[in-house]
Amino acid sequence: MEMSELTALLTSEGLRLLDEVGTIESTADVAQSVSRLRAAGHSPDLVSAVVGQAHLRAKGAAKFGGFAERMLFTRAGFEQATRLGVAARHAGRMRRAGISRVADLGCGIGGDALAFAGAGLSVLAVDADEVTAAIAAYNLAPFGDDATVQHGTAETTDLAGIDAVWLDPARRTAGHSETRRVAASDYSPSLDWAFDLASRVPTGIKLGPGHDRDALPADAEAQWVSADGSVVELVLWSGILAREGVRRAALVIRGDESHELTGGADAEDADVRELGAFLHEPDGAVIRARLIGDVARSLKSGMLDEKIAYITGDAALTSPFVQSFRVREVMAVNPKSINAVLRVNDIGTLEIKKRGMDIDPAAFRKKLNLKGSQSATLILTRTGDKRVAILADRV
Repeated sequence: MEMSELTALLTSEGLRLLDEVGTIESTADVAQSVSRLRAAGHSPDLVSAVVGQAHLRAKGAAKFGGFAERMLFTRAGFEQATRLGVAARHAGRMRRAGISRVADLGCGIGGDALAFAGAGLSVLAVDADEVTAAIAAYNLAPFGDDATVQHGTAETTDLAGIDAVWLDPARRTAGHSETRRVAASDYSPSLDWAFDLASRVPTGIKLGPGHDRDALPADAEAQWVSADGSVVELVLWSGILAREGVRRAALVIRGDESHELTGGADAEDADVRELGAFLHEPDGAVIRARLIGDVARSLKSGMLDEKIAYITGDAALTSPFVQSFRVREVMAVNPKSINAVLRVNDIGTLEIKKRGMDIDPAAFRKKLNLKGSQSATLILTRTGDKRVAILADRV
């Protein structure tokens, strides 16, 4: 969105038209809406802004639920925004630590700032992009004086009276429309600046989940977060926001439920053992936090292979930190052998998972004859130097 479009949108006519248009789901609907609104005599800037916002609001429901219907977005801001359920947990940690005033530096469209304000915290939200800051101000307007938005940089923000900082360094090129990812050395503000700030002020720093673990500050709590099966972020917590004795954490969120595994350091790996009656796939947050060994021991299991994140054992146990499968049969990774087993087991619906093997599941599926009435999971993996196909059922 350009400033001219935002200016056209932030009028009584523009906001009324946006409400009348409602959400726009598909690209075909976008084209039809543009044609209809232009034919009605509305300006190009207003039509572009209204249709773009209506389309982003439809997408925004996945991250913000019903709140998306009253929010404004930029394309880049939506892509980078924290999901509301995850942001609420950030806010909860702030409150439990006794924080009352937080600065959200690099606030984007205000996803985390909304959660902070909604939790009763006083928020100073800052963004370096003028359009994005203006949209954040709109989104935070219902909170009145409890939420202040500034157009400026993290490095130049006056933090007097601030209890804690939330920092989301830009991991994409600057702007509010199309962006591309940048290397860690190009983050804005720089990670050196962010880590220095965190050493002096209680801070939460949001990073990509694949960030180099060797580059993390040794005295910070590193928390990997997954939401509905996808690892969405790594947060470094410092000062009173970091929990005593915790340096590694995996927070697993599924729907409205959450479970967390913590450790004072990376967990020691469990011993490798033969494939048992059950195979467990650790959640991605557990893998990133390197707490697989602790999960394996809790399930009375071991590693299927020392280099592959599958756990196996004979105990009929599971946990929120894994997906569990009951093993039916083991065979060679050979379509002919697999098809024979699928036929005997009347399998017509097959989930294919793979780890430790250079196989495209979609291409491999085309080699299988799926004509039965039953369903199962096929796991393609290695044990040592042996490739195996495991037919299993989800527990």
